[in-house]
Amino acid sequence: MTKDPNGHAEENPLELLRTKLEQELEQTRKELKEIDLMLEQSQLEVGKLAQRNASISAHLQQVQSQFDSIPRTDIRMAYDSALDAQQRLFVMRGQLEKLQSDQNHLGRYAAILERVLGVLQGGISGDVRPRVSSSTVEAVEMMVQAQEAERQRLSRQMHDGPAQALSNFILQTEIAMRLFDLDQTKAREELSNLKSSATSTFTKVRDFIFELRPMMLDDLGLLPTLKRYIEAFKDQTKVDTRLASTGIERRLESYIEVMIFRAIQELLNNAVRHSQATMIKVQVDMSDTQVKVIVDDNGKGFDVSLIDERGNMGIKLIRERAEMLGGFMEVDSVIGEGTRITFQLPVSAAAFT
Repeated sequence: MTKDPNGHAEENPLELLRTKLEQELEQTRKELKEIDLMLEQSQLEVGKLAQRNASISAHLQQVQSQFDSIPRTDIRMAYDSALDAQQRLFVMRGQLEKLQSDQNHLGRYAAILERVLGVLQGGISGDVRPRVSSSTVEAVEMMVQAQEAERQRLSRQMHDGPAQALSNFILQTEIAMRLFDLDQTKAREELSNLKSSATSTFTKVRDFIFELRPMMLDDLGLLPTLKRYIEAFKDQTKVDTRLASTGIERRLESYIEVMIFRAIQELLNNAVRHSQATMIKVQVDMSDTQVKVIVDDNGKGFDVSLIDERGNMGIKLIRERAEMLGGFMEVDSVIGEGTRITFQLPVSAAAFT
């Protein structure tokens, strides 16, 4: 606690920030523990369901080979068991992949919070009040707000997508079960529709998981992951989206690859949601010492001077992260003439290839 020039008590903003971050870190660690427990339980359940599914599939093949001689009741039980096993395995595998993604995401977030707290602790213990403390507070607050906004977006996507589809699966299953004794042809048709719906939903869930945390980013690197993501983005949005890469294609430090991927992801979504663009071009240039990214769209454009007033947290966060890493970001937009956003980051020449 310090005093202002009038002698009034004034709380150190670094102490306030540290308290806020400690609370956030405690909550994140609590969520991590819960996810670890759920992940362990889900892994065991997936193993059991996989064994059960294999056994039921083998039994179903036997039923199909003797379809004319087996009682209808036994056939219906075999199909019901197979459908139930497939649905449970499908749902649990999707849940397992999501939990693994959440675990990685929260683990990295907790590590960032720990590093920031370590820096703040050093400043507080030395009774240092840096001139940039207000911008530091703003940067961390933006990071926390972005984290919360991302959670809300993913929650809405999960509710409107897979959760709704699973409800439809249950309804289709009940219809098929009622039809089985009345009209086997219609029952098979309903089961065929159910299979098509499940296949379509499975594809959507895979895309959903890829958007959460593409494993390709860890295994293959930035450019292969961007190519895959932009192809999927183009298919989903029907917006002509193109990627061009120049320079030296190589692996970068993991945090740099994640930052660039998330920034491009944010800028592409902004172009579709806000600019009404029909064409987006992404250019990535890698040299020995830097990475430069340009995202161009032919949308309606906007007044750049209003970025702060409009509360465009995504763009501000990209700029903040780029500057924290020693780079920069520029926004060039004219109303009616589209937008070009450029950001550049320094990279180590020793990054592995």
